[in-house]
Amino acid sequence: ADGALIRKDIFEKHGLLDRVAHWSDEELLEAFQTPGGHDHKKIYAAFAQAQKNAEMGGRPSVILVKTLKGYSLQTFLGRNTVHQKKTMTDSDMQKYRDAMGIPLTDEQLAKSDAANFFALKEDSPEAKYLKSKRQELGGFLPTRSPAKVSALVELPKHGVYDILDAGSKGREISTTMCFAQVLRKMMQAGEFGQRVTLMVTDESRTFGIDAFFPIFKIHAPFGQNYISVDADQVMKYAEAPNGQILQEGISEGGAIMTWIASATSYSSQHAPTLPFLIYYSMFGFQRVGDSIWQAADARARGFLIGATYGRTTLNGEGLQHQDGHSLLIALTCPAVKGYDPAFGYEMALIIENGVKEMWGEDKDVIYYVTAYNENMAMPEKPQGVDEGIIKGLYKFSDAKPAEHTVRVIGSGAIMKQALDAIDILAEYGVGVEVWSATSYGELQRDAVACQRSSRLGGEAPPSWVEQCLGDGSVTVAVSDNMTAYPKLIAPWVGGDYIVLGADGFGRSDTREALRRFFEIDKEHVAVAALYGLAKQGKIPMDVAHQARDKFGIAADRKDICMEVVS
Repeated sequence: ADGALIRKDIFEKHGLLDRVAHWSDEELLEAFQTPGGHDHKKIYAAFAQAQKNAEMGGRPSVILVKTLKGYSLQTFLGRNTVHQKKTMTDSDMQKYRDAMGIPLTDEQLAKSDAANFFALKEDSPEAKYLKSKRQELGGFLPTRSPAKVSALVELPKHGVYDILDAGSKGREISTTMCFAQVLRKMMQAGEFGQRVTLMVTDESRTFGIDAFFPIFKIHAPFGQNYISVDADQVMKYAEAPNGQILQEGISEGGAIMTWIASATSYSSQHAPTLPFLIYYSMFGFQRVGDSIWQAADARARGFLIGATYGRTTLNGEGLQHQDGHSLLIALTCPAVKGYDPAFGYEMALIIENGVKEMWGEDKDVIYYVTAYNENMAMPEKPQGVDEGIIKGLYKFSDAKPAEHTVRVIGSGAIMKQALDAIDILAEYGVGVEVWSATSYGELQRDAVACQRSSRLGGEAPPSWVEQCLGDGSVTVAVSDNMTAYPKLIAPWVGGDYIVLGADGFGRSDTREALRRFFEIDKEHVAVAALYGLAKQGKIPMDVAHQARDKFGIAADRKDICMEVVS
């Protein structure tokens, strides 16, 4: 640009030539190349005025600062190609030195060794000034000095997380309901409970949170100023300034920001709060994944509850809602531990362990836990399974005596299909050892860590997967996730490992139809197990094929799971 062009395009074009008539083209160009954002006096004046506004009336001020990319370097100034420049010429260096007042000679600039790096002397006026201002702002950055939550808050010990250990006594409930029961107990646990915050996107009743309204209240800064449509009901909307529930509406973007504020309050405010954000799982990692990564970078500690999870479990909502891949996406963030509990006691123990890690051991971790809306009778907690639940895999039940034995691994709502396959396989003389996989992601991380230690010559024990599944058995894994998720552990599973999962887009139909469509129902589990035994030569392949035909599974069925059906 030059002064004549600026005069024509900006001033003459808008009838303002008289305002710059007393300026030469050179003066006009210089004025435009020295915007206010590079003028120390103007910057000071703007901030001083903003401070004055705040002191007089508490009014917020917005300062618009105009700067130029590459300021003070003519070959860089305001050019779109500046990001492609990797080096500075001697002339550029000399001009920049002069502009910044750096006391280096031309000869020193020409040398590239570190000895010519200019650093302020400790006792120089500039260094003293910078240090004094930095101390006024609280010290040097970057630095991390988070409060030790373990020293501030006493964690609940008994009667909170064990409420589901006895099972549901035959009553059918979902893992979403199990989560609500545990959370309610947590929020009632004294001072600790008062620090638990619950954020809800969409409608709270979808997630079974409506029972919380009368007790914990929905947060509203000015209280409730209306009569709700359900005012005559026991579980009516109840708002209060000290409410612990944040009803975020259908705004996952807004909700995750609130969650981050709570999840980092232990450090930013030295007032720890423990946030639970519950939402339609499909609208979490793939919608606000960048914000979750930001939360991890800020050392957030809290829980993300992916509710109505499962490619076939949230039936009838088609492509948009049916989530079978968020656990895979969760694995991409190093700070996130993803879990897929099938039973109530698993849900409770996972949450308990998360609280212990975040607030008892001061670990900067985020727990992502799926919750399903399909009801089933929750079993009693077996003995000695705690370690396996947290590591990601444990044996739920032994196989009954039979001629042959297979392992079937279930997780989430599809655990019921694994259990129902037991009776089918019994008709073929096959016993089933049932395992529960609470986290394929954590299993894979452990296996990779053990493999690395071994590669580098360390004394590492076998991975948890190898300890549990390292023999030559037939293992069938079935879940409501993409097959890629259970396949994370494939390199460390011994024998034949067959994975059944829900690949492709969701569909709108009954759960039974969807599970047959995605080939994850009990019949497909049984046929897969028989196929594995036949592959190992333990039974004739005809047995597997006859079972396939008996259950109406077409051998020549076209695989259309990945296709979009209008």
